Amino acid sequence: MYAFRTRRQRMLAATGAALAGIALLAGCSSDTGDDGENGGEETSAPTGDGGSGETVVIGFSGPAADHGWLGAINSAALAQADMYDDVELRVAEGTNDANLQISQVETFVNEGVDAIVLLPTDGAALTEAAINAMNAGIPVINVDREFSSTDAARVTILGDNYGMGVAAGEYICGELEGQPDAVVAEIAGIDSLPLTQDRTRGFNDALSECGLSVSARVAADFTIAGGQAVTEQLLSANPQIDAIWNHDDDQGIGVLAAIEEANRDEFFMVGGAGSLNAMEAIKAGDSVLKATVIYPSTQAADGIALARLVAQGGNMPGLASPGVPHRIVLDAPVVTADNVDEYLPIGFES
Repeated sequence: MYAFRTRRQRMLAATGAALAGIALLAGCSSDTGDDGENGGEETSAPTGDGGSGETVVIGFSGPAADHGWLGAINSAALAQADMYDDVELRVAEGTNDANLQISQVETFVNEGVDAIVLLPTDGAALTEAAINAMNAGIPVINVDREFSSTDAARVTILGDNYGMGVAAGEYICGELEGQPDAVVAEIAGIDSLPLTQDRTRGFNDALSECGLSVSARVAADFTIAGGQAVTEQLLSANPQIDAIWNHDDDQGIGVLAAIEEANRDEFFMVGGAGSLNAMEAIKAGDSVLKATVIYPSTQAADGIALARLVAQGGNMPGLASPGVPHRIVLDAPVVTADNVDEYLPIGFES
């Protein structure tokens, strides 16, 4: 078990130890030591309703914002921290270099921050650095990309990648009901990432429940250019398609560009993540894009809120049980023309 102490507790412990050493050297008796000195003070913890507690310093490190979703992750985290007058946020420069991100975590530890919110560029590569922070008594909030050990984080907050695949598959099953020979295509993200593998696994599981399967599959790289290139290949190799699931709305810009250039509209498409432009296209109803599955860009913002609660010894609002859960998986709802207005406020710019 890791024992996490608030900043006030750390200061009091350090001060108490120093005073004890001085008293011992001076030959003072305990009667004149810390009687009432520490016992009369109370630490202030958040109530979960937005009230202020003791000020905490939170270090935040994430990948480079070279993708609309990652840009939204960063801006939402900053906005969340600004909501609190008891949070000092220290933001490391976004990077896709795991070694640089490791050094950022080490810097946070050396600075003695109260908590670290970390969206690792590579979960496995950052695991040891996160464990070292935990061993130093600094709680780590792991966002989006999981570490390879549960010892590396006090709280892990994730989007539901498997659930995204399931949601997309179930939507397609509903739209293709009674068409067992329908051609379903999949445009994945980066195949080496566990999140992509989880999305594909959920998609396949859902399709199998209604007797469908993926007939054609390509993988891009979460970029517009990559999405366009692989979609051109997909369309060229498959003259007839009934439905497409594209894992990512950012690369979906390129996907839709390739579809428009090929003048193909015999199918419908489901997107992923919940970008603003995707939602606007769904609302307009003038493209093959009919739905998208939310992958919250608010995960790091939630991480900031949870880091504050953990560092201050607070409780999760709305739960009867005390403390903060160790693992939180966010919902993956499907956005369609019927409910798009509800989700437009959380759409991010691609």
